[in-house]
Amino acid sequence: MAPYQFIERPTPFNTKGGSTLPIFAVTPAHIETATIDPIALDWAKKAGYKADSGSLLLIPTAEGHLGGALFGLGTNPSEQPYITGTLARALPAGDWHIETAPLTANRLSLGFGLGSYRFDRYKSEKSPAATLMIPRDADGADINRQLAGVFLARDLINIPTNDMGPNELEAAFRGLAAHYKAEINVVSGDDLRQNFPLVHTVGRASADAPRLLELRWGKKGHRKITLVGKGVCFDTGGLDIKPAASMALMKKDMGGAANVMGLALMIMDAKLKVDLRVIVPVVENSISSNAFRPGDIYRSRKGLTVQIDNTDAEGRLILADALSYADEESPDLLIDMATLTGAARVALGPDLPPFFTDDADLAQDLMEASFETDDPLWRLPLYAGYEKDIRSKFADITNAPAGGMAGAITAALFLKRFVSNTKSWAHFDIYGWAPSERPHSPGGGEAQAIRALYHHIRQSVR
Repeated sequence: MAPYQFIERPTPFNTKGGSTLPIFAVTPAHIETATIDPIALDWAKKAGYKADSGSLLLIPTAEGHLGGALFGLGTNPSEQPYITGTLARALPAGDWHIETAPLTANRLSLGFGLGSYRFDRYKSEKSPAATLMIPRDADGADINRQLAGVFLARDLINIPTNDMGPNELEAAFRGLAAHYKAEINVVSGDDLRQNFPLVHTVGRASADAPRLLELRWGKKGHRKITLVGKGVCFDTGGLDIKPAASMALMKKDMGGAANVMGLALMIMDAKLKVDLRVIVPVVENSISSNAFRPGDIYRSRKGLTVQIDNTDAEGRLILADALSYADEESPDLLIDMATLTGAARVALGPDLPPFFTDDADLAQDLMEASFETDDPLWRLPLYAGYEKDIRSKFADITNAPAGGMAGAITAALFLKRFVSNTKSWAHFDIYGWAPSERPHSPGGGEAQAIRALYHHIRQSVR
């Protein structure tokens, strides 16, 4: 398989002009009050069409050709703001435009775009897709950059580890940096031992060397934004090996890295006035004679010693060194993203990622950005009462507190130990995966929180 090219996807929008078929996006009230195109209304009544949410009814011409479509929004379209994503997968191939819809132009366009995603890299046959004429009053450039960031994250997560190991993830990272003329620095293999000892420890058992990737873009003096993403390309669990069922989706354990790369794409493409730094520790948590062991104690970049009580709690280890490195430059905003704990999924499920921060103003801004972009987030507490749980008898801290209670919080408290100079820090414990199809996603690898974060950062530097 050819190496992944991060910017290879065509736009789901029709940019050629010319003839397009109409879509009438309607609620049941439009049918009942006869406030749509008469020909479409007549066909809807003959077909018994009720405009249920996500329903599609193709409309023929008098000659028997395809003439358009009715698309149901249900009784409350605001409950599914990206319902038009369903159209991208349900419409026959061809060029379409939305004639009427009680949705904003940006919302309906972004919804269609998000839903148009297909992961067909390994399919022998690729079917043609429908395209949409983007409304004139939509911000097409910004919609397309958001889609590019989301699709990058989805692609990187979906590609299996045989084609997206540490070497390939580095190649994708370099491609992103080159496209936006960003500076890049990579430290790998035994060169990690002195300055990034925990990254080296976790990744040393893999045939692909561990590494730390760093990107810099923007102008000094602008708001200093640093993004850190967990890049575990595959997680066996190490010597505390996972059962087979738990290992099946571990190609997505680099979802934090994929998401910060998608967010960085949006920021750079929009040419935001920021001083951007992206740090991604990349490893494969493998099993070999030199794998790290339960009971081992290692010194981190920050100098804190960490006792290994479970080799399957490896993500926080590599993040610890990366966060220490990021924190040394005292950024204005430090964001880390990681597929870190099952506890976060138990608490909030796969679709609602929690975040942790001590900055109440930042938390409020992030929640407002979440609502404005319909990109779900929820704040969980950095409860100091659980600090005792990450203490170790023989080292400064443990990577796996006993008992398993409040696992997402104790993981966040562990990471907090490595952030001391940053003005504002937030940790996102994402799932990075959509277990089932939704209007704006066909399921599989998923971008989470990055549209809200992009919106927040964009607003903060205007």
